[in-house]
Formats: sequence, C-alpha cells, structure tokens
Amino acid sequence: MDTTLHRDDPDKEPLAGNTRVTREDWINTAHEVLIAHGVEQVKILGLAERMSVSRSSFYWYFKSRQDLLDVLLDEWMSTNTAVVIEAAKTPAPTITQAVCNVFAGFVDPARFNTKLDFAIRDWARRDAKVRAVLERSDAQRIGALEAMFARFEYAPEEALARARIAYYMQIGYNDADLDEPMATRLTLLPEYLHAYTGVRPLPEEVERLRDWSKTLAAPN
Repeated sequence: MDTTLHRDDPDKEPLAGNTRVTREDWINTAHEVLIAHGVEQVKILGLAERMSVSRSSFYWYFKSRQDLLDVLLDEWMSTNTAVVIEAAKTPAPTITQAVCNVFAGFVDPARFNTKLDFAIRDWARRDAKVRAVLERSDAQRIGALEAMFARFEYAPEEALARARIAYYMQIGYNDADLDEPMATRLTLLPEYLHAYTGVRPLPEEVERLRDWSKTLAAPN
C-alpha cells in the first residue's frame, strides 16, 4: 500500500527511535481517515498499514488511540474554531465588511477545513465527550459573531439573533454540499449581506470579496 506522508523534506525531519514516520504523519493520516471514513476507522493498525510502517512506531508519539483522538479534537479547535473567531475580530470599517471577513474565513480552504468540520459533527453524534467539545466550539464561534455585531451597536438580542442566523446559514450551506461555483454563489452576495446585517454593502466591499475569491484553491 502506498504511504501517506505529508513532510516537505522527510530526510531532514527528526524521527523518534527507528521509526520511518513522524508524529505529524500519524496525525495527518488520522485526519484523512476521519474525514473519509469516520472516527470508527481511525485505528492504530489501519493507520500503520496506510503508511506501511509498524504499529509499534505509533507509541513513540502517543500513549493510546484515545490520545491521538484527543489531539485531533484539539487541532480542530485550534484551526477551524480559531479561524471563525479571529475573522470575527478582524477590524472593519462597516458591519458588512466585517461579515465579508467572516465569510472569507469560512470559504478559504487554506484556513477552514469544511470536511473536517462535518467529520467532527458526525463523530459528536456518537460520543458525548466530543458533543460537549462541539457545543463549546459552536458557542465560541457564535459568541465571536455576536461580539462583532455588538461592536457596530446592534442591541444585545439583535446581535445574538443575527450572529446565529449568519452562523447557522453558513453551516447549513456547507452541509448542503451544493455543487455551485463560488462566482455563482457570490452573485447574491449583496442580498446576503443585507439579510445578515440590515445594511446595504458598499459596492467596493462586494467587488473586493469577489476578486479575492478568484484566488482560492479548490475547496477541501
């Protein structure tokens, strides 16, 4: 079976003991399996076979399978969840530009891994601990959006309602997995922004996001 390694220069990366792969290799391969097949298939032996290494090398880096699963959750929180929070905090002159910043964070595959997000949500249906982590993540994301609206002097209840609308619409849009080009999606951008904020966006805000979207890589 072909190996699944993700190192730019594996010969120069330090390895533990006599292992042929790094800790990052195990994590990256586990991510791939989680997304493609679900958490039930994230097993030490299966990962080792995918990388053509001995399963014993796993224990140079992790105490147990649960240790690896905890790392996957932590990394998801420090990437996908952090992206939404940081995007919502990005300074903006208008609320419509602020929402554009959040949208850009969601749709940039280099920053937000949509497939991983839904793999975690699927996992949460089977594991109460993961469900609690997911609920904490959703609360943090919505809280960041709520604070964003509050910065533009929306009343507290309205800020929360608009934050929830914007967030759950994006999550639902991702879940629908529409085969829709970004250019087509953005034809309705001015109306989306108006619906989210109650404010008409500036033409240059719309054009700036449309121009930026043309630089995106293929979605993950």
